Amino acid sequence: MKIPFNKPYLTGKEAHYLYQAVLSGKISGNGMFTQKCHRFFEERYGFKKTLLTTSCTDALEMAAILVGIEPGDEVIIPAYTFTSTANAFILRGAKIVFADSEAVSPNIDPEKIESLITPRTKAIVPVHYAGVACHMDKIMEIAGKHDLFVVEDAAQAVDSFYIRTASAPSERPLGSIGHLGAFSFHETKNVICGEGGMLAINDEKLIARAEILWEKGTNRAAFFRGEVDKYSWMDIGSSYLPSDILAAFLYAQLENLDRIQEQRKKIWRRYYEELKDLEDKELLKLPYIHEYACNNAHLFYILCRSETEWGEMLAHLKKCGITAIFHYLPLHKSGYYKEKHDGRDLPRCEYFSSHLIRLPMYYEISPQEISYVCDRIKEFFGK
Repeated sequence: MKIPFNKPYLTGKEAHYLYQAVLSGKISGNGMFTQKCHRFFEERYGFKKTLLTTSCTDALEMAAILVGIEPGDEVIIPAYTFTSTANAFILRGAKIVFADSEAVSPNIDPEKIESLITPRTKAIVPVHYAGVACHMDKIMEIAGKHDLFVVEDAAQAVDSFYIRTASAPSERPLGSIGHLGAFSFHETKNVICGEGGMLAINDEKLIARAEILWEKGTNRAAFFRGEVDKYSWMDIGSSYLPSDILAAFLYAQLENLDRIQEQRKKIWRRYYEELKDLEDKELLKLPYIHEYACNNAHLFYILCRSETEWGEMLAHLKKCGITAIFHYLPLHKSGYYKEKHDGRDLPRCEYFSSHLIRLPMYYEISPQEISYVCDRIKEFFGK
């Protein structure tokens, strides 16, 4: 049996909406389907303003401009993340200050953040790994105390929530708590358009400029709404907005978001239930979800007991026809940044990097295929 790591899911409406987008006569950015996607996110999750982008990377780059990153500023991010989280701020001249993961999950440890703040610190960028919330109350409290921006890297966190229980229980969508939130619709995500992303603007003071950056530094969006009689160059910017063809594909996915999420959560629960006995026997660890977080079933991972066992497990699964993969390598030890890092050890990040294995996770994986993966993992320990 051959089981891929990922398989893009099509709802059946994508080609129909692509056809509609082409027939509309406007296939460049900010067309009919772009606006439909914006309304979907703003109405469903209460984001003050959303802007589709060509990638989550572009959304993060916009965020770096909006929070005013300048050469020499410092930005605190987790070391266990994708390069885009750091690159977006490095491109503006920032010094990246890496924070370690917490003990029980790859998410940034909020207890380690405050000691990293200096007079040059400008922003904190929590990454909601696997779509599971960081401790946003603590992070926002620290940011408020030191007058810092918070940019949520919510690339994996569509339709996931932070559960606030300090006063009255409430749920806040991830990406809506910080000043800005960045999302991904890459083909490996829960809802997709091949390559794509979105910036959520939660601070009203940043909305007007965000739209100008998005439109290559012009006020063209205001012109098309009839708010100005001509548009001109107003600010720096770039071509961040995607073609309406990509938005048309994405909208077909968004219409089926509830069905997609329900199925992915069933898959996640099946993995958890079939592997729980191995965790009970202390042969591996399964994902940990805090009481303030929920699970959007973006990915499922296991944690091996040692780096040696991790390598052997990856080789075993590959031999069985299962494409399971490691995830991030520590950014503070990367060829590009290790000489710039301040030398602090980040042992938890390194632990997750050398112990975590992502299992195949996609809408159409069958119960039989999930059982095959789990049986091969059990077989590894049986040997």
